[in-house]
Amino acid sequence: MEVAAPAQLVFRLARDVERWPRLLPHYVLVRAVERRSDGTLVAEMVARRPLVPVLGLGLPVAWRSRTWCEPAALRLRFVHVGGATNGMDVTWRIEPTGTGSRVSIDHQFGPRVPGWAWFVDRAFTRPIATRTLATFKAIAEALAADESGTGPTANHLS
Repeated sequence: MEVAAPAQLVFRLARDVERWPRLLPHYVLVRAVERRSDGTLVAEMVARRPLVPVLGLGLPVAWRSRTWCEPAALRLRFVHVGGATNGMDVTWRIEPTGTGSRVSIDHQFGPRVPGWAWFVDRAFTRPIATRTLATFKAIAEALAADESGTGPTANHLS
């Protein structure tokens, strides 16, 4: 996804997963379970997967993930631990571009049950990840516009 905001700004917004429920309306919970000595965080995460968006109906989806940041590379990493998505390896890549940044999320998931990865991807991963990226894009672009003096609050700040 192309984002009209600096890569560092997008990274700063996304790196603090414990703050996601305050920033992302579809995230219900991110709760730290363990802070490891290697700097990783194990967290329980719950997001709503929209079912009937017009009515605000969604299915809660829960998972546990070990997460960490790679600031020099502008990457976020998640490895799902336990449950239906055990072993899913997720990498967020945030890359500077001439007009802002490009953000991509790569999910690697190879469960033993045939078809399970396809079902999880279509039913849960894509809808939640797409909404997550779109929301971070909107927040980052609004902040970048305000910082440049072209956003909706620019006239009110001077």
